[in-house]
Amino acid sequence: MGTGEGELTLTNRQGHPIKDNQNVRTVGNRGPTTLENYHLLEKISHFDRERIPERVVHARGAGAHGYFESYGKVGDEPVSKYTRAKLFQEPGKRTPVFVRFSTVVHGGHSPETLRDPRGFAVKFYTEDGNWDLVGNNLKIFFIRDPLKFPDMVHSFRPDPVNQLQTPERMFDFLSNTPEATHMVTFLFSPWGIPANYRQMQGSGVNTYKWVNQNGEAVLVKYHWEPLKQGIKNLTQKEADAIQSTDFNHASQDLYDAIENGDYPEWELCVQILPDGPNEELDFDPLDPTKLWDHEKFPFLKVGKMVLNKNPENYFAEVEQAAFGTGVLVDGLDFSDDKLLQGRTFSYSDTQRYRVGTNYLQLPVNAPKKRVATNQRDGQMTYFVDKAPGQNPHVNYEPSTINGLREAEPSGAEHEPHYDAKLVRQKIDRTNDFAQAGETYRRFEEWEREELVTNLGGVLSVCRPAIRDKMIEYFTNADADYGRRVSEALKKALAEAGQGGNAADGKGTRTDGY
Repeated sequence: MGTGEGELTLTNRQGHPIKDNQNVRTVGNRGPTTLENYHLLEKISHFDRERIPERVVHARGAGAHGYFESYGKVGDEPVSKYTRAKLFQEPGKRTPVFVRFSTVVHGGHSPETLRDPRGFAVKFYTEDGNWDLVGNNLKIFFIRDPLKFPDMVHSFRPDPVNQLQTPERMFDFLSNTPEATHMVTFLFSPWGIPANYRQMQGSGVNTYKWVNQNGEAVLVKYHWEPLKQGIKNLTQKEADAIQSTDFNHASQDLYDAIENGDYPEWELCVQILPDGPNEELDFDPLDPTKLWDHEKFPFLKVGKMVLNKNPENYFAEVEQAAFGTGVLVDGLDFSDDKLLQGRTFSYSDTQRYRVGTNYLQLPVNAPKKRVATNQRDGQMTYFVDKAPGQNPHVNYEPSTINGLREAEPSGAEHEPHYDAKLVRQKIDRTNDFAQAGETYRRFEEWEREELVTNLGGVLSVCRPAIRDKMIEYFTNADADYGRRVSEALKKALAEAGQGGNAADGKGTRTDGY
């Protein structure tokens, strides 16, 4: 055993003691993540390979084809002011899309009524290649550092010893993760169970950048808002009633609507902030556990999406569809959002493992334009990505004997400047509870009542230390919030015959988790 180690000291699989399992190493505490984060890469790449063949997360899903139609503007301004991405420039321009909706935590045949975030992933087949906008129905997330993602999902999953699932595992993690309070507030409200896929919102969750012709950048967040079909969520009682007779209701609803010609539509909106720390805010705009207040930073419309064609084969199109947050086109760029940078490695890495090295040669994943690369071979390759007239003997670049050549720049390069130490630190403006309180107060009374009742029920099977910490978080967010959850917990304990006694940690109530 190494110096300073105990029996329970965390190590990686090389036996190295892990001194910081909370923060990735970045340039300054809000700067970009560096590639030498060995612990992050080992942890995420192993996590990506935990299950075969279905997805580790987002295993249960449904999909459809359609198109995105640009408005040519962002709000009332020319979109070219902010981005040179071609798909947005012309009003009426249509780009083919494929969309996959999903639940997150549970397996491929789990009920679609479970309390769980919903995935909302859109693949745009643009003239410049594919753009994947990968997000969820809720606009925020549980964590801000990618190093915690495998831990988070493990805590939501069944016990590795007995395969039983209890909220205690989830809340054991969440009670040690104060930044998750906002997401918990959404998840255990009716917003945690969308009525179906057609009537739910979508969001890119992370902060990205738009880059214009001059290389100038702004920060953006993406949001999908249902148009004609509206938004609808379920209470726990309504979800239970549906689940008793149908655990495929959301997939059935989407398929039937498209078959009947009732094509669902969403409007794509963006919020825009200057590229920088925006220190006038009481939170960091790169923090994915935070909302950008839509009253201060309005939703600006940029186009609409219509889904008008069902898949011809579920496995070929929906199951093998592969998305990645790193799949951007010219005019779109990354921010220094730590979670986004971790996802950008993880998503494509898990696709190479799950579907195969040549997953991008499958029709649902292949761009609808020419492809010419020097990548060769690998499992299940069935054609060579070479250009017409390319010397087939040359699979490298640079070359003077008719090999592939670099493209001409389409605009000035965006070159952010950094001058900071390489550190393992949280961002400065964590402000973990304020927005959770604002969200609670904005809920209608019936939504607040549903929220506190749901939380009282799931916390009743947790140990006192866990539920006390969660109530502390809710109280920090809003005193009424904490008080009502505490009262709901006491009621749930009394109904279970426990009075004020501690739960033994062996409860099995899940309410979706």
